[in-house]
Amino acid sequence: MFALSSGMPPAAIGVVRISGPGAGEALRALAGRLPDARRASLAELKDADGAALDRALILWFPGPATATGEDLAELHLHGGRAVVAAVEAALGVIPGLRRADPGEFTRRAFENGRIDLAEAEGLADLLAAETESQRVQALGMASGHVSRAVAAWQDRLLHLMAGAEAELNFADEDDVEVGEGAAQRLVAGMGGLAAELGTWLERPAAEVIAEGLSVVIAGPPNAGKSTLINALAQRELAIVSPIEGTTRDVIETPLALDGIAMRFSDTAGIRAEGADVVEAIGIDRARAAVEAADILLWLGSPKDAPAHPRAILVAAQADRWRGDAAAEARAAHCDLTLSAATGVGLDRLHAYIVAMARTLLPREGEAALRQRQRAALAEAKDWLTIVAGSREAGDLILLAERLRLAATALDRITGRAGVEEMLDALFGRFCIGK
Repeated sequence: MFALSSGMPPAAIGVVRISGPGAGEALRALAGRLPDARRASLAELKDADGAALDRALILWFPGPATATGEDLAELHLHGGRAVVAAVEAALGVIPGLRRADPGEFTRRAFENGRIDLAEAEGLADLLAAETESQRVQALGMASGHVSRAVAAWQDRLLHLMAGAEAELNFADEDDVEVGEGAAQRLVAGMGGLAAELGTWLERPAAEVIAEGLSVVIAGPPNAGKSTLINALAQRELAIVSPIEGTTRDVIETPLALDGIAMRFSDTAGIRAEGADVVEAIGIDRARAAVEAADILLWLGSPKDAPAHPRAILVAAQADRWRGDAAAEARAAHCDLTLSAATGVGLDRLHAYIVAMARTLLPREGEAALRQRQRAALAEAKDWLTIVAGSREAGDLILLAERLRLAATALDRITGRAGVEEMLDALFGRFCIGK
């Protein structure tokens, strides 16, 4: 298979990648030779009729130590549209060679054991990253941060599984350590591992970083919500009018503050009376958005603020009420004073939002799990959690089955099975296969 693996032309360079058992023959067909492995070489590329295609750098990577785990060739072309199209056309007529499907190079890498499923997911996130926090998180995943943690958990599980098998099937062997309290030792080991998995499950989900934190601007009618979102977005996103009920739906826009992806939402003014049927629907949607928000910017009176764990109380429209004693008294109970129209206080609001957002993101060096990975980890934790004094806590057979099911759940994170590894641990560590 082959495909353009760099950006769409025109560009300075166009990199065409060829992978599979026919990669070497394809390179010979165009360049007339195979260069030394893993060394760039200048070559004249020609099509099947001998017509010149381009003067390019060619590279040859014999498998399996390649990105895809199979023979791999690269053509570093001049990145013009016509050049790339001509080379792709020449490759397309070579017998046994075809265009790669979307994501097929990464899939081959996974199928050939060059990367695991978690690393493949991280690579996909890295390609889609638009903010610094997304890049850092995806790079950690693609670099194997989660995979290494899973490997360490699997190693501990294999040790526990091997111990359980030894107690059940090989207790009469001289070099197998047995004795009373085997089940208690297993339960203790399982409990320790379950606790560690629990700390990972307490971390923020990766989707929070990938999709962006939800920041909802809410308050009564004419509180300055639309003016604020326009100021944050630096464009006329929402209609600003002195007429109450102008905003009747949730208006959302993606923004990045200090490299953190966020989704800001302007909502209908929340009031108890006076709304028509359509505005009432908008108010219901506003309340739903407030409940689902990661961060709430409340622009109304502090005493009317909805109960929310991460609310920032904003005394908005400061340019209008300066000198109003009642308004200034209310502002004293807010987190900050703001005038979106003049820009006064926007920098402080920015800092408030970013500081609160960082409490919802993984700390530096921590990896976050995707929903699929979290579900598998939670299942493994459940299998490892034993109620003290229960019948299961003293039954080696049931404990061994729980360990097996926990291992199966962890395998789903990386997409790799662990049966052979369990057998290696069983015979290698306990010398049973002597």
